[in-house]
Amino acid sequence: MQIAAAKSLDCDLATVHRLHLSAIEDSLRAVQRDFDRINHQLSALRDPLSDDVVERMMEGYTQVDRLLAERVEPFAPGNSGAFLELNFLVMCGADRRLREECASVMKAAENRYYRKSVGSFEALTEQLALVSGESVWRRAAVAFVHILSEPQLFIEGNHRTGSLIMSWILANEGRPPFVLSVANAKAFFDPSAVTKSTRKRSVHMMLTRPKLLKRFAKLLRENASQDLLLR
Repeated sequence: MQIAAAKSLDCDLATVHRLHLSAIEDSLRAVQRDFDRINHQLSALRDPLSDDVVERMMEGYTQVDRLLAERVEPFAPGNSGAFLELNFLVMCGADRRLREECASVMKAAENRYYRKSVGSFEALTEQLALVSGESVWRRAAVAFVHILSEPQLFIEGNHRTGSLIMSWILANEGRPPFVLSVANAKAFFDPSAVTKSTRKRSVHMMLTRPKLLKRFAKLLRENASQDLLLR
């Protein structure tokens, strides 16, 4: 599958913020261990975090860290495949053999990502342009609501890929990434369930979007742990 190669921006004067990958994995493993208790507190039950899910999320966070290190701007022309690759990692991992088995799913995901629709990557870029002057917490929340609401940006893995994309948006501006934790799981999953069941441009979305954006922005701001960034 051919995806436009990511092009690094000339950002020599910018500070490069790197992710503390071992701290991120520790947080995810803690959620995995405590998931039965967490699940019974949620408004809608979720599938448990398997080892495969955690390992692929770590591959995703590693890729986010690589984008930061290489100063890649996924919203710059020619770089849109960077976020699509995060979804491929979430769905299929990095192993070449698994990628071959996932080829048809990856192609379908690519077609969905680039097609002209209210749920596309192009539409995401337009949404973020409208809030370019707002806080990074708000912009990351806008991105996540766009990714997760119907029609979703990806065929599968929208929660996980959305978390990774939010993490890039935040860390690119020096803020800690968003990482699921025992403390924030309910505050993340409950509004996510509402968002997932709501269609873009619907009356319901028009009425609930301001509250959803406020909740997600607050979640990101209040759970911004500097321990998730390398010092």
